[in-house]
Amino acid sequence: MKNKYKISIIIGCMCLLLSLGISIQIKTINNIGTSTTSTNEIENKLRDEILKTKEKYDNLYSDLEQVENQLEEERNNAASNNSDLEELEKNITEGNKILGLAEVTGQGIIVTLNDNQLLTSNNYILDPNSALVHDMDVIKVINELKNAGAEAISINDQRIIATTAIECDGNVIKVNGIKVGAPFEIKAIGLPEYLINVKRYGGYLMYLEQRGITVNVSKSDQITIPKYTGVIKFEYAESK
Repeated sequence: MKNKYKISIIIGCMCLLLSLGISIQIKTINNIGTSTTSTNEIENKLRDEILKTKEKYDNLYSDLEQVENQLEEERNNAASNNSDLEELEKNITEGNKILGLAEVTGQGIIVTLNDNQLLTSNNYILDPNSALVHDMDVIKVINELKNAGAEAISINDQRIIATTAIECDGNVIKVNGIKVGAPFEIKAIGLPEYLINVKRYGGYLMYLEQRGITVNVSKSDQITIPKYTGVIKFEYAESK
């Protein structure tokens, strides 16, 4: 009788512990589910906010372009009957081209840089760092294009101006604060016969090819480089 009583107590304790364990597990699963649901809700809200912000930016930029076109039309109309204003309008147009505030078209070359697609060679692992196109690689190619007489340059349709920053941002680079990734298409307007010299013996493009970077250079009679769409702001430089 005592043995039966002991067995009943043991079984009762086991059932209690089992019930407690099941209860804890169910509660944990519910908490995980709640946490996951909460995370998904936050992600959805953030995604909606980003889409709304982008939509506002696109609308504002569209309005800005419309106003700029109207302003240009007004300037042209005013200058058509006034030689002084006509000369002033030409100076503004030329200045916008130099500053990068106007879309330009002309002959030149297109340089395309892409990461090394073969990270292994002869069963030896290459240095992953050397197999990627970095911000400094792009900067040096741009400097060579400027030295060759490039009048306008863009990287993946981001216009290069005097205040353009090119910097590393993880596995991509930032140009004018905008993230761009490989392949990097660098367009340069200028005399093609001069610009093509960037692909010369001992030049930086040859060094990139030695690292396994894919380099393509082609001439073009019709290159379009978009205008700079950011804000140019000088806080410290003053005219006298």
